[in-house]
Amino acid sequence: MDDLNAPFDDLSPEEQAELDAELSAFAADEAKKLGLNREQYVENVQQQFWADQREHTTLLVSGLSLAHDYLVMHALRGIGYKVETLDVPDQESLQFGKEFGNRGQCSPTYFTVGNLVKHLVKLRDEQGVPTQDIIDNYLFVTAGGCGPCRFGMYVTEYRKALRDAGFDGFRVLTFQMAGGIQQATGKELGLKIDPNFAWHVVRSLIAGDVVNIQGYRMRPYEVVPGSTNAALEDCKKILAESFAKKKSIVRAMIRCRRRLAQVEIDRTVPKPVVSLIGEFWAMTTEGDGNYHMQQFLEREGAEVDIQGITNWLLFMIWEAGHDTKKRMVLKRDDAARKGLEGKDGRKKLIQLRAGYYAVRGIFQLYANALGLHRYHLPDMDHIAELAGQHYDNDVRGGEGHMEVGKLIHFVEDKVNHMTVSVKPFGCMPSSGVSDGVQSLVTAKWPEAIFVPIETTGDQEVNAHSRVQMMLFKARQKAQKEFEQALSEQGLTEDSFRARLAKKRRFKSPFWRPAHKAAGIAANLVYAV
Repeated sequence: MDDLNAPFDDLSPEEQAELDAELSAFAADEAKKLGLNREQYVENVQQQFWADQREHTTLLVSGLSLAHDYLVMHALRGIGYKVETLDVPDQESLQFGKEFGNRGQCSPTYFTVGNLVKHLVKLRDEQGVPTQDIIDNYLFVTAGGCGPCRFGMYVTEYRKALRDAGFDGFRVLTFQMAGGIQQATGKELGLKIDPNFAWHVVRSLIAGDVVNIQGYRMRPYEVVPGSTNAALEDCKKILAESFAKKKSIVRAMIRCRRRLAQVEIDRTVPKPVVSLIGEFWAMTTEGDGNYHMQQFLEREGAEVDIQGITNWLLFMIWEAGHDTKKRMVLKRDDAARKGLEGKDGRKKLIQLRAGYYAVRGIFQLYANALGLHRYHLPDMDHIAELAGQHYDNDVRGGEGHMEVGKLIHFVEDKVNHMTVSVKPFGCMPSSGVSDGVQSLVTAKWPEAIFVPIETTGDQEVNAHSRVQMMLFKARQKAQKEFEQALSEQGLTEDSFRARLAKKRRFKSPFWRPAHKAAGIAANLVYAV
């Protein structure tokens, strides 16, 4: 390098300045030819929400199941916020998302962004609310997305679509965003992500899980069609009132249990148990975004095993603990956002472990009060161990290694008869798992019935057809399991039903026999 610079060492200051100017002019000319001479784009980020604005500002929330959104709304109302929920994203939401969003987005982005735009457009065009009033008096609150995918940039997508739809300056806040604003100014934050906020929101999410899981357990076996949904609607109202008025949620769960006990069920007919896993939003929503997969499976005679948001909370806590343990063996503490510089790693691990057991404890408390017995939350260490041989636990994005670990767990522990993985078309983290790694898993466990479904917002008939074909095998599997149980116990179907009729507890929607097989009917055979 010294030899290369030698010809310029003898230049006078004037000659050096002339050379620098010539080089700068040449660089500018070349940049202009390549279209690189434009100014750096700076996004107009409107995220100011202060305490003195709470009285006239309505928070809009959406993105989870109906029960979760409804209970979160009332939990936030209980701590002083004005809150409304958006409708479940539908095809109209998808069209709004595609009209105002960038090209090449994943369907969760189109559905969720379009759902917000659709709501605001209806406020403006149908209800006559002035645009500036909407911008001043409403804001959208959501959790942050996973980073290594397009959905991780969806806050920017929200703002782009809102700007193009005529709502430039509408505020979109993520939970992570709200933390730094208060530190930057000293004004009291309007949306305070503090222990009080977390306590109410996390409990409402866990309560939503408990109610949803119990509903999916009961609905396939109800004697009177629609009776379970009617009872669940009453339960949601009972819980919503308790959250809004800061009453005991345990007592509310007990009241819900009494209401659900009125639902008559018949679990003597073997039904295939189908676990629904995959990309977080796609497996959680209950509308067009996942082709109404939960309702479709139930119409086809399956019992749906859903993955609760509590699982996701436990995974995030496990992930933080896993990363902390690895950072503790570094030569020096790093100063990254999740680094340990200035922190006590052991203390952080203790706090994470306490949070892990607190989440599990709250879930079990609510589950026991509602009558959700013999339901086991996943052991995250076990799931990581199962997945680690096939998918590195340090690979992040989407649901990480959970999908792989859960599929192995489902097969080895006889949790279900079939697994459906729902993910957006082109979703990079999920597609790499479902279309790649799971091929190896199903080769090693050929008894697994695994169906990956990509969602785009259309092609619902094709997706249902694929699931339907594999569901035929799952039905056969459930029936064979049931007949084997009868044979082992020396029972016929008639004698089995006669024994069930003798004891009231066998008819209870809450009583759950010990787990020996995947299907509830087969487990009942062993129990009687």
